[in-house]
Amino acid sequence: MGAAIESLLFVSGRPLERTELRKLLGVDDARLDNGLYALEHALANSSRGIRLQRLGEQVQLVTAPENAQYVAALLGLPMSAKLTNAALETLAVVAYRQPITRGQIEAVRGVNSDRALASLLQYGLVVEVGRAQTVGRPALFATTPDFLQQFGLTNLEELPHMNLTAQQTESTSEETPAPNNNHQANVRQPDLPNFQPSQDAS
Repeated sequence: MGAAIESLLFVSGRPLERTELRKLLGVDDARLDNGLYALEHALANSSRGIRLQRLGEQVQLVTAPENAQYVAALLGLPMSAKLTNAALETLAVVAYRQPITRGQIEAVRGVNSDRALASLLQYGLVVEVGRAQTVGRPALFATTPDFLQQFGLTNLEELPHMNLTAQQTESTSEETPAPNNNHQANVRQPDLPNFQPSQDAS
């Protein structure tokens, strides 16, 4: 089963939905999960240059993070981009609370996050995924497959445990405090190896 999934993902050249895989393979959820698990661990525990990545209902093959420099050289891409501390903090909130609105991000961080969120959208680490069913229908944001690949993750379950409970504390970000917010969060920055935050808030 794992080999069949690998073949389908290789030929497709794009993320496949679980529903597509079930239909193509003629299997139920349980058998598909077993096949994905077997393939994921076979690739992760080998010296091969690809990994299985899962994000929500999508599955795809990606290059191993340790080979990023070679892939970047082939594609003519920069090895790293600078993210500010504010952007990293915002990225952590999105990663752990997704899907999340701009207002909810600011409620956790306690500061205006427009510029930080804009930089994450620019780098393709965060994307708009829909609209909340609340007053005003605010946009919902979530991380992208590029986020997982940049940080060497195969799925969101591999994120380390982090407590984002709102509490009374001073924000470390040099940003405008968010209006009508009485609580801020002490957000520990995650280990993001391929990005070097600058000292300027964004």
